[in-house]
Amino acid sequence: MSKLVKIAVAIIVNDKNEVLVSLRAKDVHQGGLWEFPGGKLEKGESALNALSREINEELNIEITSASAFKKIQYQYHDKTVQLNIFRIVSFSSEPIGAEGQQIKWQNIYDLVTSDFPLANRSIIHALQLSDKYMITGGFENHQDFENKLQTSLEKGIKLVQLRCKNISSDEYKQLVKISWRLCKKFSAILLLNTNESIFFDCESNGLHLSSQMLNSIQSRPIENKYFLSVSCHTKVEIEKAKKLNADIILLSPVKETRSHPGVKGIGWKIFSNMAEDLNAPVYALGGMSEADLCEAKKSGAQGVAAISSFWG
Repeated sequence: MSKLVKIAVAIIVNDKNEVLVSLRAKDVHQGGLWEFPGGKLEKGESALNALSREINEELNIEITSASAFKKIQYQYHDKTVQLNIFRIVSFSSEPIGAEGQQIKWQNIYDLVTSDFPLANRSIIHALQLSDKYMITGGFENHQDFENKLQTSLEKGIKLVQLRCKNISSDEYKQLVKISWRLCKKFSAILLLNTNESIFFDCESNGLHLSSQMLNSIQSRPIENKYFLSVSCHTKVEIEKAKKLNADIILLSPVKETRSHPGVKGIGWKIFSNMAEDLNAPVYALGGMSEADLCEAKKSGAQGVAAISSFWG
C-alpha cells in the first residue's frame, strides 16, 4: 500500500472572485505546476492548525476565520495524498510569497485543470460549478425550446444538460446549436446527454452518461478537457464512475418523483453516506428544487439537479 500523505489546503478568494495560487518549485513532486497554498500535516497536528502554520510561513498572513470546504483523496503512482481543504473566510494583511515562490490572484473561471496537479482537478471543478444543475424538459417546438432555455439562463442557471428523448439525431444537433449559442452568451456550461458519435460532431463543454450508458463502457469516453457527468443510483455505479474519473455525479432519487411514482427516494442520510468519499462534485437529483439546496449542501452535495424546478 502506498504511503498516505495528509495535506492542508487553503482556498483564499478575494472580492473580485479571484483565488490565490502559488507556483510549485521545479525540483519537487509535481514541480512547475500551480497549486493552492498549504502544506503537510506534522505528526499529531490537526488539519486546521497545520494550515494556519503553513499559510503563515508561505504567505505571511494570519488566518482569522476558515470553514471546511472539501476532503479529497487521490492516488498517484508513488503515493496517496489526502487533501483537507478549507475556505478562508478572513485573514490579516496582504499575502506575499514569503518563501520566494511566485503567487498570483486568478479568476476562478480562468483556472485550467492541466496547470495544476491531478489531485486539484476536483477542487477546481467544485469552485467553478454552479449549485444548480438544470436538465432540459419538454417543449412544443424549437422556438419554444429556445425561449425556455433563455428564460432559465436569465434566471441564473449556469449548468445545463441537454436531454431530449425520442427525437432524431439531426433534430438533437439543431437543439445543440441553439443551446451552445445561448450558453456561450450567458457563460453557462453545456453538457450533452447523447451518444459519443453525436457528441464529437457537436460543440459543448461535456458529455452526460445515463446509468445504462455508464454500465456499458469500460473506460472514459472523452478527453479530460471536457466534463464527464454521470447518473448513479447504487454504490456499484458510483465505483464505476470513479473508475472513469467522472467529473460530475448525479445521485438519485433522493425523493419520490412525479416521473417515477411509487419509487421511494433514498433520503438525505443515505445520500450523505454514498457521497461522503467522492472527490467529484455530487448533485442530488429526484424531487429537487431550489428549496432543497441547504439540505443538499449539508449532506455533502455540490447542489441540486432538476428539470421542472429550473426549466423555463
